[in-house]
Amino acid sequence: MDFTYTEEQKMLKNMVREFAQKEIKPLAHKVDDEEYFPWENIRKMGALGLMGMTVPAEYGGSRIDTMSYVIALEEIGKVCASTGLTVEAHNTLGVGHIYERGNEEQRRKYLPDLLNGKGLAAWALTEPNAGSDAASMQTTAVQEGDEWVLNGSKQFITSGSIAEVITVMAKTDKDKGAKGISAFIVEKGTPGLKYGGEEIKMGMRGTVTSQLVLEDCRVPVENMIGERGMGFIGAMDILDRGRTAIAALAVGLAQGALDECIEYSRQREQFGRPISKYQGIQWMIVDMATEIHAARLMVYNAANLEDQGKPFSMEASMAKLYASEMAVRAAVNAVQVHGGYGLTKEYAVERFFRDVKLYTIGEGTSEVQRMVIAKRLGL
Repeated sequence: MDFTYTEEQKMLKNMVREFAQKEIKPLAHKVDDEEYFPWENIRKMGALGLMGMTVPAEYGGSRIDTMSYVIALEEIGKVCASTGLTVEAHNTLGVGHIYERGNEEQRRKYLPDLLNGKGLAAWALTEPNAGSDAASMQTTAVQEGDEWVLNGSKQFITSGSIAEVITVMAKTDKDKGAKGISAFIVEKGTPGLKYGGEEIKMGMRGTVTSQLVLEDCRVPVENMIGERGMGFIGAMDILDRGRTAIAALAVGLAQGALDECIEYSRQREQFGRPISKYQGIQWMIVDMATEIHAARLMVYNAANLEDQGKPFSMEASMAKLYASEMAVRAAVNAVQVHGGYGLTKEYAVERFFRDVKLYTIGEGTSEVQRMVIAKRLGL
């Protein structure tokens, strides 16, 4: 299997890398330390087409293949995990669900204004008591005339309170389990849509993570995405794509940690020579590099399968499972290589260490990935 970059992919990688190093990296500490949301960079990425990577040009997007998408995400995730997660959740989940499952009228109404960086799309599946078991959600939608009335709450919604449009999953048929869940477009400012407090988090502090409260929230019947009862099935398809994307972000963070370790180990001297010359340090760095390479190939394999239109659910789960847990190991080793300095905010590895854990939880925990893989193996 040949994963050699095409000329277009080389150009994209270089463009995103240059932007990430010039615009995103200098703000990364401020984004984390002050929980600062970098709207200026979101708008700039919109102008570059990075906020519409999953949508074709006819709707205002810059649709690229999945391989190119994961290449771009890795470059962003390498310097700022918070920005990477915001970009991924917008492209894969919020925008992706409307494009993949919405009708032509919905696409043309909502997508153009979401792809230029002026507004974000969010995606609301998780609830306070329905995380991994998303099908047990309690949010309901009842039709009254030409409106659907939504009641319930959603938890841990990336960009929830700042999004212009939110795709909300709710039960339209309580007795049908997963097959009784439908998806709805809820616009910012819709009466009955309220926001709980923003989460104060250990890591990913530059993302906005919201609780949403729906109290007799009324949306037009035409705001249902797809057919009634197909919302959960659509959400699972979207999550398959999201797992490849999250894996790419994890690879990016791990690569960023590796780059910091190599630079630091060459400069830091102990006992009269750079610590990069000591076998104990070398082996930690070598193990990091080897595992990053393996994870990247797993991400590329899942992306390649999707681009070929072949089944990729198991490979996406494998990539997400391995890459996320690998990135945790890489972040731990990066702090170790930096010693006491690795615990200070002076060095980026401290931030990487706090950010990385999200990758083993978001868009399906490691335990859920193992369940998915076991099922695919017929266990």
